[in-house]
Amino acid sequence: MAASDEDVDLESEQYEKHREAGEILAQVREETADRVEVGASHLEIAEYAEDRIRELGGKPAFPVNISIDEEAAHATPSIDDDSTFGEEMINLDIGVHVDGWLADTAITVDLSGNPELAEASEQALEAALDVIEPGVNTGDIGAEIEDVINGYGYNPVVNLTGHGLGHWEQHTGPNIPNRAVSQGTTLEVGDVVAIEPFATDGGGKVTEGASEEIFALEHEGSVRNRQARDALDQITDEFRTLPFATRWLETDRPEMALRRLKRNSIVHGYPVLKEDDGHLVSQKEHTIIVTPDGCEVTTKSR
Repeated sequence: MAASDEDVDLESEQYEKHREAGEILAQVREETADRVEVGASHLEIAEYAEDRIRELGGKPAFPVNISIDEEAAHATPSIDDDSTFGEEMINLDIGVHVDGWLADTAITVDLSGNPELAEASEQALEAALDVIEPGVNTGDIGAEIEDVINGYGYNPVVNLTGHGLGHWEQHTGPNIPNRAVSQGTTLEVGDVVAIEPFATDGGGKVTEGASEEIFALEHEGSVRNRQARDALDQITDEFRTLPFATRWLETDRPEMALRRLKRNSIVHGYPVLKEDDGHLVSQKEHTIIVTPDGCEVTTKSR
């Protein structure tokens, strides 16, 4: 959180890197969404976006999330994934970092014939952005999101939130709720946060599934197994504390290496999150910097 308005230099190097990450990400989001169609490969779409981020001078802040229908987060293709898109609701959640300074964005590509559900999360995000300024309470932002989604006849996903973005930290305070809460946090000039409404035609809660393809470093440690050591060297050097995919690991037998690292509590996994009732979920997300007169959307299309 920012100390005071006078202490914050929004032209400093860290904010310029946040902006650079956001500019790359806005371009990659649009290009990637344009490639989503029935029959397209999940793995090819994810690798396209991740490679494009690197081509444009950034690095992926986390594996591209491709969440289908009732999935809300943490779904990414496996090493040899042969899944293709059908007539489904598809959420793309993509992140970029420049020297550890992050931007995070998401968009729903609806191939399921439910455009109003996609529109609900998009309009909820617009309403949230309209009220952001120094001194706004995050509970009031959540109230705007909830009001718009309910107005479409849907429910917000209440146990997922927007979040702050730190240096090499994908999720930090403050949380930005997707519903009205009585005890929120006050935003200040210089805060960098991701606002991400989720809308559903279900009850509005997600639970953990069994599948895990995304992991992150819990703490550094030592392991005997060569593959696990090789994986840990790559994780600490390349990804640090940011999430990574099994398919990013360059060691032999990466799944076995991750099992060993997880058993030793060196890494933790991110199970796929699914809507509790099995209903559709849409998502829209932008990253913003709180400014003296409102907010700057770093991930807006240019």
